[in-house]
Amino acid sequence: MSKISNLEDYRTPTPNTENSKVINTRKYKDVREREYLTSSEIERISKAAKSIGRHGHRDSTIIMIAYHHALRVSELVNLKWSQVDLSQGLIHVNRLKNGVASVHPLSGQNIRALRKLKRDYPDTQYIFITERKGPLVADTVRKMIKRAGESAGLPFPIHPHMLRHSTGFKLANDKQDTRAIQHYMGHKNIQHTVRYTELAAGRFDNFW
Repeated sequence: MSKISNLEDYRTPTPNTENSKVINTRKYKDVREREYLTSSEIERISKAAKSIGRHGHRDSTIIMIAYHHALRVSELVNLKWSQVDLSQGLIHVNRLKNGVASVHPLSGQNIRALRKLKRDYPDTQYIFITERKGPLVADTVRKMIKRAGESAGLPFPIHPHMLRHSTGFKLANDKQDTRAIQHYMGHKNIQHTVRYTELAAGRFDNFW
């Protein structure tokens, strides 16, 4: 049985105080059993996002790009067209938190979605923008993804960083080299990458 009966349990955490600051003592395990999504769940929330509101293609593209390239929400909203080469199928990923920058290949699905986005929102510096052609803010993306998860019928609340965790989980389960996963995700310390390989079910193949 799920540890929460509805999403209100997540929206109303129990506060506490420490050094005159309000803190949330509830851990993620109190509201969801895992911090990653499966590929099929990603597909569900992407479809849900596409059907909600006036910016369905933009929002579903946000989910796809964040997942395929292990982006933090702050990295996502700061993406610029100058980082993308659609003709060569490449994206330059700048990492925050002292992460290591890298160049990723864009899949055909990525390229098609980005080209449509560029047609829909021409003459802009940032890839993901508002109706006023300014860059999206992180909180808008958080709300959109939370809403998409609810619409998709996921049994727990979701947030943008789960997309990044989902990338690591998928690559580890695909038995990609740990060092390659480290560079793909921009981890400076490989110990941050190892947690994904520790979750990979493939480690236990042929146990039975």
